[in-house]
Amino acid sequence: MTMHAAEETFSFQAEVAQLLDLMAHSLYSNKEIFLRELISNASDAIDRLRLERYSRPDLAAAEAEEPPRICVGFDKDAGTITIADNGIGMSRAEVIEYIGTIAKSGTGEFLKALTGDQRTDAALIGQFGVGYYSAFVVADRVVMTTRRAGLAADEAVRWSSDGKGEYTLETIERLEPGTTIVLHLREGEDDLLNSHRLRTIIRTYSDHISQPIIMASEGAEPGESAEDTVNQASALWTRPKAGLGEKDYHDYYRHISNDFADPLAYLHAKVEGRYEYTLLLYIPSSAPFDLWHQQPRHGVRLHVQRVFILEDTGRLMPRYLRFVRGIIDSADLPLNVSREILQGSLAVDHIRSSAVKKVLRLLKDMAANDPGKYAVFWKQFGSVLKEGISDDYGNREDIAELLRFTSTHSPTQEPDVSLHDYVDRMKEGQDEIYYLIAPTLAAATASPHLEAFREKGIEVLLLGEAVDNWVVTGLLQEFGGKRLRSVAQGASDFGDDAEKEAAEKAAEEYAALLGRLKAVLAGQAWDVRVSSRLTSSPACIVANEAVTDLNLAHRLRGSGLPNQPILEINPDHPLIERLNRHQDDPRLTDWAHVLFNQAVLTLGARVEDPAAFVGKLNDLLVALTEATDDTGTGDS
Repeated sequence: MTMHAAEETFSFQAEVAQLLDLMAHSLYSNKEIFLRELISNASDAIDRLRLERYSRPDLAAAEAEEPPRICVGFDKDAGTITIADNGIGMSRAEVIEYIGTIAKSGTGEFLKALTGDQRTDAALIGQFGVGYYSAFVVADRVVMTTRRAGLAADEAVRWSSDGKGEYTLETIERLEPGTTIVLHLREGEDDLLNSHRLRTIIRTYSDHISQPIIMASEGAEPGESAEDTVNQASALWTRPKAGLGEKDYHDYYRHISNDFADPLAYLHAKVEGRYEYTLLLYIPSSAPFDLWHQQPRHGVRLHVQRVFILEDTGRLMPRYLRFVRGIIDSADLPLNVSREILQGSLAVDHIRSSAVKKVLRLLKDMAANDPGKYAVFWKQFGSVLKEGISDDYGNREDIAELLRFTSTHSPTQEPDVSLHDYVDRMKEGQDEIYYLIAPTLAAATASPHLEAFREKGIEVLLLGEAVDNWVVTGLLQEFGGKRLRSVAQGASDFGDDAEKEAAEKAAEEYAALLGRLKAVLAGQAWDVRVSSRLTSSPACIVANEAVTDLNLAHRLRGSGLPNQPILEINPDHPLIERLNRHQDDPRLTDWAHVLFNQAVLTLGARVEDPAAFVGKLNDLLVALTEATDDTGTGDS
């Protein structure tokens, strides 16, 4: 940092400098975004000043409240465009924090999300909160003057930069709170110095802004004060639905979400009765970058009598619906409502319950009437919606109907099976919904636990996400009167009488081997028994009937094994038949450990001593090779 009288020069953080270079050289084909982003920032600043005035009576008393407005102007002679607002403004510290560094701007996340496609990257600007920098798409110098509401007039700040790595700050005097940004346009940008062009951009991108956007009247002489409001300047959700088209709703969605794409669906409802409120809620078409953040940036916004109050943090919309965007406007809450007041508000409880039911109904209608669109939704947000099974008991059945799974009957690996689909396809006499939980979908698909089910054509749901164990638990092991049953838990009992009789006979024939294997694996396997679920694999591990499923055990124990692992062996597999014939084999102990650890691996779990396992396997392979060389057969 260098000092020049009252002016200080700072260097941008490296990420900010990288972003400024991107703005200057890579997003030119979408240059109109600069006005959209700066007007959106001005609108937010006005909303936040309103909120602060309601929460701070001293601030409201200290400064006269002017009607909110955003002014856009240009000066052909100077080659400048000006955007000014009478919003909350910024202090010196806030200017440094929000504009000079990465800490609050989201710059780093934005740079990681870039795709290289100009149109897509331009759409990300607002979503990541870096819209201010879009000024450098058209300007080679930007000057901002700002004064934070509540600070003295001589504590205003002038910020200036050419976007090449440094910016200057200077303390100045500004009588009114708010922010004015002057863009000194690059050479060749004279087409923007035109009233009709700027009005067209505003109406295209910012018509939905609820504050009036003011420009000098077209045709007015220099020095005249005639002004026009360029946008409609009314809260869209307060306007009659009959007068709104899909474009109006989509434009407003892009404003509040900073998403470039159209939403998948939306609902607009005005509710009157004990409580009066309006809902304008959207389902995005793609997951935002912060979907898995603790506090997403663009959720549902609470308004009271059209005044923005706060961003929701889980009180208005549950966490499993955190992808929903939109507005809830209440006529019953006080304007000075706080997060603490929201916690105990009956009105908020009612609004939340109504909003959740309407969103779930919207999704149900989408699933029924537009399966292709619902498939898009599920791919983006299915993992989040699943959380509602355990988090929202009251709506559990409605959420369960919305779930989609991949199954052994799915033509692709895409989740295309509902629980209703499964029940409708159940074989005659089948009274359970079979599922398999594994660490990944690939592990589930290749699991030996499915072999007999595939042979018999019995459908199994394949669950490969961490949340799936909570889904099964949250459903209380039942759907539509059908019990849910894990194919990797307990003894299999889906065979006919002949198969059960064969299994009992095999258990008798292999009783001695089972006893020896159990003795060798004491401390590792809770039990060893003959399996009727295997057709091609020699062995598998299942959970004892009385314990929880494998995926939860994986998280609790870290190994991936259930608390009481049972080794099941396939009596028809050549390796098992051979071990039964040669129970006096001095290598039986090694065979037992290899069988167990192979079953551990096919489960997707972790072998406790990989080196020992590989050593035993290599020794057995060498011994088999030598025996084959000596006898000329593979039976030794």
